[in-house]
Amino acid sequence: MSKQRVLVVDDERDIRELLTITLGRMDLDVDAAANVSEARQLLGTRHYELCFTDMRLPDGSGQELIELIAEQHPETPVAMITAYGNVEAAVTALKAGAFDFVSKPVDIQLLRRLVHTALELDQQRRSGQAESRAQAAGERLIGQSPAMQQVRATIAKLARSQAPVYISGESGVGKELVARLIHEQGPRAQGPFVPVNCGAIPSELMESEFFGHRRGSFTGAHSDKEGLFQAAQGGTLFLDEVAELPMHMQVKLLRVIQEKAVRPIGGRGEVPVDVRVLSATHKDLAHLVEEGQFRQDLFYRINVIELNVPPLRERGEDVPRLATAILAQLARESEEHEVKLGRDALQSLESYPFPGNVRELENILERAMAMCDGDEIEVADLMLPTRAPRVPGDEPLERASEPGESSISTTGPATAAARGGSTGGQPLDDYISNLEREAIMRALEECRYNKTAAAKKLGITFRALRYKLKKLDIE
Repeated sequence: MSKQRVLVVDDERDIRELLTITLGRMDLDVDAAANVSEARQLLGTRHYELCFTDMRLPDGSGQELIELIAEQHPETPVAMITAYGNVEAAVTALKAGAFDFVSKPVDIQLLRRLVHTALELDQQRRSGQAESRAQAAGERLIGQSPAMQQVRATIAKLARSQAPVYISGESGVGKELVARLIHEQGPRAQGPFVPVNCGAIPSELMESEFFGHRRGSFTGAHSDKEGLFQAAQGGTLFLDEVAELPMHMQVKLLRVIQEKAVRPIGGRGEVPVDVRVLSATHKDLAHLVEEGQFRQDLFYRINVIELNVPPLRERGEDVPRLATAILAQLARESEEHEVKLGRDALQSLESYPFPGNVRELENILERAMAMCDGDEIEVADLMLPTRAPRVPGDEPLERASEPGESSISTTGPATAAARGGSTGGQPLDDYISNLEREAIMRALEECRYNKTAAAKKLGITFRALRYKLKKLDIE
């Protein structure tokens, strides 16, 4: 088997020699060029699995080579060599289609990881893994609408790059699934995928969670702990709800992305990290930048490429296929026979605006599956809200009654609370949930934990009881 071939384009002899020696030791065949003209000649006569190019060349720019290779040799990834700290050049190169970048002076360890990741793409292409993974992605990202076909095509393209991707879209559209598919179709698929909700980490713990700490660095640090970046080494770190990061963490995150290294709390030096960063939020990040609530430099760094996931109301033709897949999944999880949507129920779903998107559809169908008596879900089983919020995203949906709730709470204290009685200082939902739990536990005890008999005693279906047991976390 012939060696994989790499092209190095740089006008500095020292850089060409360093890369040639380093890549040669990785059992690669290396050609070197000092300018754009020489690179064009070599590209016209040979195929390369990877190309390194400097940004500034005597007779042109690395940008020209990126565009040339993207047009004539789209299977060849290009890595840009940039001056230390020249983030603008790196971002420009990534936007133009560069696979990744490496800064001068070249870190040999990071260089080797970049080469390994890039050559993995070629192996995937040769083995047909890329096509099979794209097909698998189509089975998970359901929908044949033009909007979803475009999303899948973009995912396949982004998977070939190491550029940071900003995934935008309303709550519930499936941004984390999109991030997972970008990871799984790319050369980092064998590495870890580490999702983190930035809004769920207390501000005072963020630095330790992201970058790790050394033993004794603060009270309670009884041992060394690796951070999320180290946990994602060789893979992908997905920053969900990145807009929730406080300013002090935005500064630190920017440095890590630029330098590809983290400094654990209490650590004496920086630890190199090889991580691709994907981020997402349902908020308008550009507007937050204008308002001074999000750093502009970080925004440009994580938003090298933006992928917008369309809301469900803009791809209504996908609802039937989505609903069928969700009901099949629910049946598998509950180990029950599958139910189907009646014609009128399906029409109701197709005309509903879904302010909560796919996540709301999942919740509606899980509730409807619990409520229906037979094998077909009717309109009444869906219990769709009578009105939806005007602005999707942040506002809560109008509360629909839960399966069996009317049967359990139509008498006794719950009705009194709903009519203005005291809830003992608890939120009404919590108060009603507690009453439901007590009623279910009492019925189970009276029926000696026979769930079928308990459901009959409560006046609800067995499926609705199972839904309640899961929702209220009753063993």
